[in-house]
Amino acid sequence: MITTLAPAVVAAGSTSDTEGASVALSCAELAGYRVPAEQIEPPTNGAVVTSAIPLAGTGGPYCRATGTIAPVDPTAPDIRFQIDLPVTWVGKAMMLGGGGYNGTIPRTDGQVVAGPTAGATPLSRGYATFASDSGHQAGTAGSRDGSFARNDEALRNFAGDALKKTHDTAMQVIRAHYGTEPELTYFAGGSTGGREALLAVSAWPEDFEGAIVLFPAWNAASLNLKAGQMTRQLAEPGAYPNRQKRGALLAASLQTCDGLDGVKDGLISNLTACDDEFDPMKARVGDERLRCPGGKDTGDHCLSDQQIATFEAMDSPLTLPYRLASGERGYPGFTTWGTDFGVPSPHPLQPIVLDLAWGTKQPSHPMPPVNAVFDNPPYAATFWDEWARHFVTRDPAFNSLSLDPRRPGIWQSRIVELTGVQDANETDLSAFADRGGKIVMAHGAHDALVSNRATQQYVQRLEDEMGAEAVHDFLRYYEIPGYGHALSTQFNAEWDSLTALEGWVERGDEPTGQVVTDNVGVVGGRTRPLCEFPSWPKYVGGDVDLATSFTCSTS
Repeated sequence: MITTLAPAVVAAGSTSDTEGASVALSCAELAGYRVPAEQIEPPTNGAVVTSAIPLAGTGGPYCRATGTIAPVDPTAPDIRFQIDLPVTWVGKAMMLGGGGYNGTIPRTDGQVVAGPTAGATPLSRGYATFASDSGHQAGTAGSRDGSFARNDEALRNFAGDALKKTHDTAMQVIRAHYGTEPELTYFAGGSTGGREALLAVSAWPEDFEGAIVLFPAWNAASLNLKAGQMTRQLAEPGAYPNRQKRGALLAASLQTCDGLDGVKDGLISNLTACDDEFDPMKARVGDERLRCPGGKDTGDHCLSDQQIATFEAMDSPLTLPYRLASGERGYPGFTTWGTDFGVPSPHPLQPIVLDLAWGTKQPSHPMPPVNAVFDNPPYAATFWDEWARHFVTRDPAFNSLSLDPRRPGIWQSRIVELTGVQDANETDLSAFADRGGKIVMAHGAHDALVSNRATQQYVQRLEDEMGAEAVHDFLRYYEIPGYGHALSTQFNAEWDSLTALEGWVERGDEPTGQVVTDNVGVVGGRTRPLCEFPSWPKYVGGDVDLATSFTCSTS
């Protein structure tokens, strides 16, 4: 437990007599404020606030300061940052992580990832909030744009350096405005932002007291290798299943596995039993076999043998004949049975689910371009293509389909190097835990973009290094059935993770009895217990839409 030093709020523009505190600057006076290079790590050419304007928010007025952190390499892009400074400040700060290859600044006035839609945001709670674009500005491909990585400093910034640079800059700006630095600083992020959260607390444990981590792409480069395997598989003739075929697999999965958790509610919660029971070669949709007659592609209602092989490749781990920087040899498979890879649905969230999963266009060379109307190749395929061309080979004309993750030839040493640069490989978080730091972490069990099995692997790595009891003292990991990557039409999870984290860090209240809410998958909403892995929600009786009708079980 970390006890706050001054629970009373601090008004913006007030001064402090704390030793070493500076005279507070007004919002208008922040414009042009410079942070010298010697106050920022790793090396930069300093930072400047280019704009500071007063704004009105749901929690009260605040000042928005935006600016840039100058690179050492004059050919590298700036880091662009944004800091929201509430007039009534509670002495705490929140750093927000990005997504994909970043390239834009996350909303600093928004909710934490998967936070309650109707709940208070960190800013409206009185937090000073800050974020950056990680050191480059995305082009038309948005968060899929990896072209920045041909510059070494930009690559290092994205891989993690920008986190520390942004944090150090934000601390100086916060101090300049309020006359003192935050007593507590948290990090919240999902996907790439989840990787960033884990990097932040492991590399700079003195800077953060807690983290909210959702579906973390902690081993991002290793994930790209799995994406490469799947991209090459999906590019094979006849191997790319259309949306109707993906819908047939989802229907067959539910038909076999939905009731294995005690109730048929449109969710598969007992994943272990489902993996044991479901066989796509034998499964049925209604009274018909999921496998097309003779294994040939005979229509949208069934899967050919080649399409079944595609799904089975997704389910299976990628095993490499060489070791990555972490010492591991690959990436685990994905929870596949019951996952929405982009099925036909009129649901308003379905276009985003589709875009983050397998899209609408088969991978090819050149990779189909990304557009803004959700008519794109699989997100992971674009990610692999950008990584192979800009991170690995640094040849924009390179054919990413020609690079086999299992046998990369002359590119093997570069791939191993990148897994050391990009992946959050630290397995000893003692320095963070010893300061009272806490992590609340969750992953959708049916994530089509970042594997929940990889997050299980991360927790296991920590336990192997530190011991299970020590890890449980500072980390809780939950899995959410039906939840995909950031959103879902099956169970669109909302979790008040910030309240849970605050209670644990600031008062020593362990996050027991957590509940996750879905206001999208079922009209009128429903709740489930948020079960600490490896347990899952098992129906015991009562209203199927209430968390109290379930218990967290391992059998």
